Amino acid sequence: MSLFRTKSVEVILAESEDTTHHLKRTLGPVNLVALGIGAIIGAGLFSLTGIVAADNAGPAVVLSFVVAAVGCAFAGMCYSEFATMIPIAGSAYTYAYATMGELLAWIIGWDLVLEYAVGAATVSVSWSSYVVRLLHRFSIDLPSNLTHCPWDIPAGWINLPAIFVIFGISILLMIGISESARVNAVIVIIKVTIVIIVIAIGFSYIKPENYTPFIPPNTGKFGEFGFSGVMRAAAVIFFAYIGFDAVSTAAQEAKKPKRDMPIGIIGSLIICTILYVLFAHVLTGMVSYRTFRGDAAPVETVIKLFPNAWLQIAINVGIVAGFTSVILVMLLGQSRVFYSMSRDGLLPAIFSDVHPKWRTPWRCNLIFMVFVSLFSGFLPISSLGNMTSIGTLLAFVIVSIAVMVMRRTHPDLPRPYRTPLVPLVPILAILVCFAMMVSLDVLTWYRLVVWLAIGLAIYFGYSRYHSHLVKAEASAKQ
Repeated sequence: MSLFRTKSVEVILAESEDTTHHLKRTLGPVNLVALGIGAIIGAGLFSLTGIVAADNAGPAVVLSFVVAAVGCAFAGMCYSEFATMIPIAGSAYTYAYATMGELLAWIIGWDLVLEYAVGAATVSVSWSSYVVRLLHRFSIDLPSNLTHCPWDIPAGWINLPAIFVIFGISILLMIGISESARVNAVIVIIKVTIVIIVIAIGFSYIKPENYTPFIPPNTGKFGEFGFSGVMRAAAVIFFAYIGFDAVSTAAQEAKKPKRDMPIGIIGSLIICTILYVLFAHVLTGMVSYRTFRGDAAPVETVIKLFPNAWLQIAINVGIVAGFTSVILVMLLGQSRVFYSMSRDGLLPAIFSDVHPKWRTPWRCNLIFMVFVSLFSGFLPISSLGNMTSIGTLLAFVIVSIAVMVMRRTHPDLPRPYRTPLVPLVPILAILVCFAMMVSLDVLTWYRLVVWLAIGLAIYFGYSRYHSHLVKAEASAKQ
């Protein structure tokens, strides 16, 4: 029984037309770009920008955003080729299954839990924190023991707002993808408007002396300023770019995936990169980067310089909206990955059960609603941002390798979008992403190894024996 058996593209496409498990195609290019922006602009921009500026890169955090964007751009081209060639829910998991075999497909599918489920839980905790602050502006103070988990503060019981947002968004995703897309589009308009307002007004508050030195000298420790600090910051704020690949998980719900997937993936990435660089430039120009040390809400710090109280409130609303859409797209992405894995027999059938009316994998959404809300309500998981980043970077490396493998093994397959300059672009994607992985701390690597070990135990204990490919091979031999 080979661990590297592959699933042919023809079989994957044929199974996607199964009416029993068919997903509804309702998303156009604007919806897909909005999904990408909805996932990208969130906690990474509003929380991590100031932290990495203070701890790693100083004003050169704008370069860190560019480095991370370059890695994403190379990987995004590889994703686009696969998303048009195999327009199926499952993203990197499906691509790996078609090129490098079942074991690697399982590893990447399990790895994506870090990106989507853990990422959604992390962002929900940030959402809770900003909502509590926003309510405080209106003299509404929630009990601290109901807004903090036991490990956050001594008297903490549960983070109820974080659980509330996970439940609400999960129910929306169960009801339907078109309804979810409409809500996401409204939220994206709100938060992009807020980001543009902060950039436009913030430019008049910039003090040029805050950019000196642009790259603070290294302290003698790797990752603390200097070039290594820029790279460490790029690896950490990579969390801010997580989400553009979630567009590819919606390929099976796109109206014209072969045309629209590259628009959704690359379009959302370009728009967000421009906004990120301008936002970071304004943030570090308004106040000294040193001001942000230990500050989990740097935007709160700078908007206090704005004279109008209503504008400060509007910006806070935009930040909350930003977190909301990130959670929505991450929960959407995770349910679609597990939906695909279940369709292949690697997970129980409950994960691919499609509602007869809503045409969504509602049981999968329901399970993740409970699973993610437990993390959100009871664990201080904001420190897992690095863990989410390393999981995503690993996914990007595998997809980039898969493009080169597929070009060699299936050179004649139709490719509506072709990654340019193969193998140069995939190799550059691998090098940039791996450089960012190496820049992360050792503890993050230990956590990744432990997480993958748990996943392998599940694969060898359950998945390899229930794989539909294994059953098909066994039937063919009889």
